[in-house]
Amino acid sequence: MRRVIHVIGQIRPALNYRGSSAYDGSSKRHNFWSIMNSWRVYSLSRNVEIRRYTHPSYVMSRAISANTSRVSNGVMTELKGDGPLVEYERRIAAGELLDGDACQLGTIGELQRLNNDLVANAEACRLIGCGTSERAARSRWFLSRFVSQTAYGSGVKGLYLYGGVGTGKTMLMDLFFDQLPCNWRKKRIHFHDLMLNVHFRLQKHKGVEDPLQVVAKELSDESILLCLDEFMVTDVADALILNRLFRHFFINGAILVATSNRAPDNLYEGGLQRDLFLPFIATLKERCVVHEIGSYVDYRKMTSAEQGFYFVGKHSSSFLEQKFRHLIGEYAAALPQEVEVVMGRKLQVPMGANGCAYFRFEELCDKPLGAADYFGLFKNFHTLALEGVPIFGLWNKSAAYRFVTLVDVMYENRGRLLCTAEGTPVQLFDRIVTITEANQIGVTTSNKSNICVDNELGFAKERSISRLTEMNSREYLAQMTYVPFHKCSD
Repeated sequence: MRRVIHVIGQIRPALNYRGSSAYDGSSKRHNFWSIMNSWRVYSLSRNVEIRRYTHPSYVMSRAISANTSRVSNGVMTELKGDGPLVEYERRIAAGELLDGDACQLGTIGELQRLNNDLVANAEACRLIGCGTSERAARSRWFLSRFVSQTAYGSGVKGLYLYGGVGTGKTMLMDLFFDQLPCNWRKKRIHFHDLMLNVHFRLQKHKGVEDPLQVVAKELSDESILLCLDEFMVTDVADALILNRLFRHFFINGAILVATSNRAPDNLYEGGLQRDLFLPFIATLKERCVVHEIGSYVDYRKMTSAEQGFYFVGKHSSSFLEQKFRHLIGEYAAALPQEVEVVMGRKLQVPMGANGCAYFRFEELCDKPLGAADYFGLFKNFHTLALEGVPIFGLWNKSAAYRFVTLVDVMYENRGRLLCTAEGTPVQLFDRIVTITEANQIGVTTSNKSNICVDNELGFAKERSISRLTEMNSREYLAQMTYVPFHKCSD
């Protein structure tokens, strides 16, 4: 009986949104941030008949299944009525996704719940229209000194998805994001990209009394719903910023959807001054439903292996250069180039031509470079030839961190990697372990000279191995035959 009452409660708000079709079928994204926006291509068939619905959230999906429109304050809101659950079922029926993953189905149910809440509270959440006025922002700031943060906004909780690598977290979040109306104030961004954006804005507002409050207002004015991919905290500067940034962000009524490999309580584990980061974890758990995807299937490793782009062996440089020359064209000259990064910084590219760049490993990962430099690189090049990736251990831990970041940025930008390495992706990280793994294999201070015990890197390595595997698959490389190698403007 409780279940029936719950379902009826879900249907009631949806009935208020039924109406004639107004949505044109486009899934085009609107970018609100101009700095280093990532892009993604989906070529999905439409009009696939769905015959099997197994999750209770489907009741709500069908309650708003007709494409609908709503007018609020003179603004037409385009609603994609089916929501993420029906689109997920459509992709299964079309053979684009594998069936039978109960963990993914439970996760899509949570995303459907959030979709329902956002549709029912779109006006209260201020998802439509412009950002808040200065007067309203000052009023919220004043009241925040006396009233709990949970009293603000519409009461809609966001979602924090965490779980193992390759289990579909990013795919499901993107599916959810793409089903939301295009004219909502929403943004999908990678964590690295967000923090670069925040640091850029902090520099711009240098000298202001509370620049983080200003930055949080700017971000929430641009997008009240933030979908954040690969939430991770490895840098003490980011850790200290996040607590105050998101406190202001949530006070402004913003809603967060995030994916991560780590549970909230494990974020920035063992980091410097972590006690200053702990209030952020409490705020995150208060403002988001925390959901573990729970699957142990790495779908990236289920792709078809491809030979020819990942060369194992110290003496494979000639093969790599041969492949590079073939890609840029027989008569193209690979010359040194310079690309802009951020805030006046520039990255030197040893050899580049026709969208392809050639680096030795030490030129990209043994220098003090970071995500900003790698984003700048992939804004200008679609293919990276990387020579001499070493086995990682205690002696080159910093280079390992940079390599992990490089792979993350490359994957986010759907870049292509050609490389020579001393081992397979698994072998590269074989000597990187978490504290738990170190205890299991009996690593002690006397025998750990070749082993790097690092929790953050130990978790991140699984993501890198998974992504390197997929990036060398036929399915991934096949995209290179039709995906345009330039940034698409939305």
